[in-house]
Amino acid sequence: MGNGDQNAFLGRGDVQYVAVCDVRKGVREQAKGRVDGRYKNKDCKAYTDFREVLARPDIDAVHIATPDHWHAIMVIDACRSGKDVYCQKPETRTLREGPLMIDAARRYSRVVSGGSQRVLGDYRPIVNKCWAGELGAIKSINVNVGPPSMLCNLPAQTKPDDIDWELWLGPAPWAPYNGSRCSGGYNTNGGTWRSYTDYSGGAMTDWGAHHFGGATFAVDVRELQPEEITFHDEKGRTHLTFRYPNGVLLHHNRPNMGNLQVEGTPGEKRAAKPVPSYKGGGDIYGDFIECVKTREKPFRDIELAVNTVAISHLGTIAYSLQRSLKWDSAAQKFTGDEEANRMLDRARREPWQI
Repeated sequence: MGNGDQNAFLGRGDVQYVAVCDVRKGVREQAKGRVDGRYKNKDCKAYTDFREVLARPDIDAVHIATPDHWHAIMVIDACRSGKDVYCQKPETRTLREGPLMIDAARRYSRVVSGGSQRVLGDYRPIVNKCWAGELGAIKSINVNVGPPSMLCNLPAQTKPDDIDWELWLGPAPWAPYNGSRCSGGYNTNGGTWRSYTDYSGGAMTDWGAHHFGGATFAVDVRELQPEEITFHDEKGRTHLTFRYPNGVLLHHNRPNMGNLQVEGTPGEKRAAKPVPSYKGGGDIYGDFIECVKTREKPFRDIELAVNTVAISHLGTIAYSLQRSLKWDSAAQKFTGDEEANRMLDRARREPWQI
């Protein structure tokens, strides 16, 4: 998505690119070439280390489209450096990272937007029905997505000269180079970084950020986190139910239910509410740039994005432990379950601590 994000921002007359950064030489030069072609000059600087970009006082905002294990560190460092941030989804790799990212955004008064364009773009029809009151009081909504990521035991391959492998790994555990570890494809079948726990939460977080984002938007619980996760095992067919403090249920992979299928009370009347949308008109990129100018919170403000991806992490932990859980969103801990609480975060290599 780095390429797509770059092209979207480059197409705007109110954006001026001055730098690109990637640990892979070919990707870095290609990104610089797009900028040079757009402005018909060679002024764009290309960096291997993102910290050099953040150190520049002339940069107002950055967009981040790295593998997931880098997101929290880069977002927090960018906020500390006085930059506004557009970060691709899924915004977090662990539950602990979310509150730290929100805190950094608020502490340093930064505009931080999550990157799922599908939350509004793809799911607007069901969002409109729910917010218009056409389905009455909402009881539940179902999301079909998965699976989570898996352990990686790929053999070592000869490392190409055009990648800084140590910097690509960053906070992740050291591992020998293998092209399938760092491939940027979209699948989660073992051929990309999205497949593996060291770098990603798999399809559960990758597509989950889209689907859970659309679902929580439709039933208007974006500002909340679930308080209970119920694990169901029906003759070996597992699924989850997330219960919100207001009683709304969000099912994951409930049998015989479609993706974003809503259970409402159609005979009941419910007052319509205006549907929130992008600021400044246009798309999610325009929304971010408008908020950089006005200092408003963007449509996918980091807090809403964190609440969304938290569902994926909570669900992954429940599936891993094969049991129901209670979540205290204020304390950001599981209630009475130390084994689950040990899964709130992952170890990071030095010096990449948060």
